[in-house]
Amino acid sequence: MAKQRKKLLIVDGYNVLRSGRRYRTIAGPDYTHDAFNRAREALVNDVVSYAGRGTRAVIVYDGKDNALSTGEPDVIGGVRIMFSPAGQSADKVIEKLAHDARERGVETIVVTSDATIQDTVFGGGVDRMSADGFSHEIEMMVEEVRQDDAPAISVKNTVAERLSPDVLRKLKALRDGS
Repeated sequence: MAKQRKKLLIVDGYNVLRSGRRYRTIAGPDYTHDAFNRAREALVNDVVSYAGRGTRAVIVYDGKDNALSTGEPDVIGGVRIMFSPAGQSADKVIEKLAHDARERGVETIVVTSDATIQDTVFGGGVDRMSADGFSHEIEMMVEEVRQDDAPAISVKNTVAERLSPDVLRKLKALRDGS
């Protein structure tokens, strides 16, 4: 059996929440605390679904301005969620994760609309996807699931319903002996 290639999905958390149309819609124009948390939760759920079993995934949020941020990840649904350590940007963490993965031969894709990150990781041989591209992929996946779950309605036609009125009239006449 062929060995399956390792894959890694790295998501620029705040960038995707602010740039991906799916998450902007959830968060709304004012980015209230509750709305932003709903968008963040949707992103985590979407990454869990998108990555599936064959891909490891990490969502990186910027924690550089938070003196308490250690950079230690939490794991939710198999996805690592991390804030960059205090004093270090999420961009640097993403670039390092992508570089290290490529050095180990891991097929890597970075989801961000940040042009600098895209240029840096692509130059290192890592694929990239925009926040809107990711939103589109998720919306297509959700639609496929919705269609798969929709009950199929089977229409059953009788023979009488498929016959022309003239043929039906003649058959009834034969049956009734007229």
